[in-house]
Amino acid sequence: MCHPWTRTLAEELGVPRLAFHGTCCFALLCYRNLQQHIEVCDSVDDEMKPCVVPGLPHRIEITREQAPAPFQAAGFEKFRSEFLEAEETSHGVVFNTFCELEPLYLDNYQKVTGKKVWAIGPVCLYNNIDVGDRAARGNKPAVDGKFCLSWLDGRKRGSVVFVSFGSVSWSTPSQIIEIGMGLEASGHPFILVIKAAEQSPEVEEWLLQGGFEERTKERSLVIRGWPPQMAILSHPAVGGFVSHCGWNSTAEAISAGLPMLTWPFFGDQFLNERLVVDVLGVGVCIGVKRPAKWGVTAVEEVRELVKREVVEAAVRELMEGGVEGQQRRERAALLGQKARKAMEARGSSDENLARLIRDVSLMAPHASPCDPSDKSSEEGGLAS
Repeated sequence: MCHPWTRTLAEELGVPRLAFHGTCCFALLCYRNLQQHIEVCDSVDDEMKPCVVPGLPHRIEITREQAPAPFQAAGFEKFRSEFLEAEETSHGVVFNTFCELEPLYLDNYQKVTGKKVWAIGPVCLYNNIDVGDRAARGNKPAVDGKFCLSWLDGRKRGSVVFVSFGSVSWSTPSQIIEIGMGLEASGHPFILVIKAAEQSPEVEEWLLQGGFEERTKERSLVIRGWPPQMAILSHPAVGGFVSHCGWNSTAEAISAGLPMLTWPFFGDQFLNERLVVDVLGVGVCIGVKRPAKWGVTAVEEVRELVKREVVEAAVRELMEGGVEGQQRRERAALLGQKARKAMEARGSSDENLARLIRDVSLMAPHASPCDPSDKSSEEGGLAS
């Protein structure tokens, strides 16, 4: 949906145009309902005081800061207008999700928009054969995927914590150190990813001269750079994922059947956290309330520093957690099974992909923009 110029091109060529959103249906419906009922959040005088998102099957509380509408920043007014118009005139919406994950929200979104909806994910499971290919999603991994798997082979099933915050969510040196110290104190084996943008003399001094890597070498793996994330998440030794809640990473964790420790930064990540924790019941919140500033890389204290004691307690809750922790792991494992089944032949996503191809082929050769009043756009767009 970041290419609204395709609207006029599709109209000129007389071909149908579909919208693809890089987030879940839950988050998109939250955005839509908040915009449709803007007075709900406007009535709250404090940006950090939560309001209830209207019109949802579950009670979801979010603050204005945590759920800004897309492209609200100054200078994006024209693009935002084009973005919304392109979405409204599309012939349908494709989601990287699956029906069994968020059925109420897919159904609700289809009803309120009057558009066909195709849930064809999780797309991370399209390649489920070669470990090397799975390791290479996104950038080239900084370490060999087979080396990571060999390291994981020596750990007990479900014992390892994987910590990775994606490609554009970064932590300050102070926060990285607090995360590491909390992981060490938790007593659990872990893989800690420190991407290129987070590497600094301060962090290296802590890792080497400070003795962190030496002290934890028997139960830790520090990856400097891009990790082979899918290969790691898919390994049975991994028992929990500490994530920024970007949708790709969230979908990968769900596909692997893993519970999450949610640490959102900005964008749709706080809404994804609410889906994981409040709707699916497979997550533990680290407790971050204030979003990070997009694009700020030179300021040390961008938002509140999460102390090592908090990290330690949250990791223990994720990996242990008593009866609640066991139930959380069981729910996550069941979702992983459903995700894989959805992608199999005759699964819901497989059928939706076939339906998508059929529906597009049946659309008029000279397609006109979608008319929301056209009831035919509501038929057959979502497999149950």
